Amino acid sequence: MLIDHPRWSSELAAWGKALPHPRAILVISAHWEASPLAHGATTSPMPLLYDFGGFPERFYRLTYPAPGNPGLVDRITALLGKAPTADPGRGLDHGAFIPLMLMYPGADIPVLQISLPTPAPKGLYDLGRRLAPLRDEGVLIFATGLLTHTFNIPDMSNPDAAPDPVLAHFDAWLGDALTRRDTNALLDYRTQAPGVRKALPTHEHFVPLFVALGAAVDDDAVTFPHHGFWFGNSMRSVQIG
Repeated sequence: MLIDHPRWSSELAAWGKALPHPRAILVISAHWEASPLAHGATTSPMPLLYDFGGFPERFYRLTYPAPGNPGLVDRITALLGKAPTADPGRGLDHGAFIPLMLMYPGADIPVLQISLPTPAPKGLYDLGRRLAPLRDEGVLIFATGLLTHTFNIPDMSNPDAAPDPVLAHFDAWLGDALTRRDTNALLDYRTQAPGVRKALPTHEHFVPLFVALGAAVDDDAVTFPHHGFWFGNSMRSVQIG
């Protein structure tokens, strides 16, 4: 439903225009946990996975006919020394195609989605490290989720209500740690970050961040093209490099 939020949608559109145009996009989404590492469909146009229920019918008619990217599977195999498991029938889930619709509405960039193979920050960080050479080859490494993810919100009638102070504190800590590139603190966020249990009852929406962190180089600047709250959850978008 965030595609109906005017600020979020307009800022993602502006972000897509401001970035160098990628040759390809590699997506890792909170909505696909599978071990060992797997890759989804490589056919063109890419199929979509409407992995949500109870929403208005128009959401199930959304399209994003991006080209598939079988060549990127071969490149990932070379970098990892092992081919990801193929799941050829799995299309882009809503964590992937909704933001891509806003950032790259032309659907003309080849896309490949891979799974979250582990919830462990260090494992995902190491995966990002091994995938980092893709950046120099024009591939956008696109990690997607939410930096806080709870629906235990007092006011579910107002998407723009002020966030719970605990979630706001967690978000501020995260923004500071990212800006300082304090990788050790971020990897140990379960212990060091304030309000983790309330901000993240489950962690799958947060941990894709570590793939992006791993793919970064030491002098990459961290910026936040979008920062706000929606139903009390942090909508902070993070750009590294």
